[in-house]
Amino acid sequence: MELNINGKIHTVDVEEGMPLLWVLRDELNMTGTKYGCGVASCGSCTVMLDGIATRTCTLPASVAEGKAITTIEGVSPDGELSDVQLAWIEHQVPQCGYCQSGMIVAAEALLNEIPNPTDEDINQRITNICRCGTYNRIRAAIHTAAKRRGDKTNLAD
Repeated sequence: MELNINGKIHTVDVEEGMPLLWVLRDELNMTGTKYGCGVASCGSCTVMLDGIATRTCTLPASVAEGKAITTIEGVSPDGELSDVQLAWIEHQVPQCGYCQSGMIVAAEALLNEIPNPTDEDINQRITNICRCGTYNRIRAAIHTAAKRRGDKTNLAD
C-alpha cells in the first residue's frame, strides 16, 4: 500500500486493517502521533487526512490510501514553527505535553477551514482531550495563531 505522508510517498507492506497510527509509529518510525485511548476519543492520534482532522488509532491504513496525510512532523516541514506552534509556546499551553501533537494538528485543521474561529467554533471542533485541562490556553493560542495568519494574509494583499 502507498501512503502520501507529509508530501512523500511511503510504500508499506501491512495488513489492510492495521490502524494508520501503528503504520505511522511502528512501520515508518513517525512517533510524533501518539497513542492515547485506542478508541478514537482522546485525539492524541490526530493527523489530517486531506486537511481534515482525523483520529488514527482505529482508522484502517487502507482508508488513508490515496489521501494526503499530514502528521505533526509535516506541520512545519521547512523547520520553522507554524503559527499554531508559536502560539502554543507563547501561551504556554502544554503541561505534560502528551496530547499536544494531536491538539496542534487539530488546531491547524480548524484554522485551515475557519481562518478566524469563534470560541464556539473552537469548542465544537477541538474535541481532543487534554488531561491537564489547559483548554483556556488552547483557545487563546488558537485565537493568536488565527490573528498571526490574518496579519500575514493582510500583508500579502
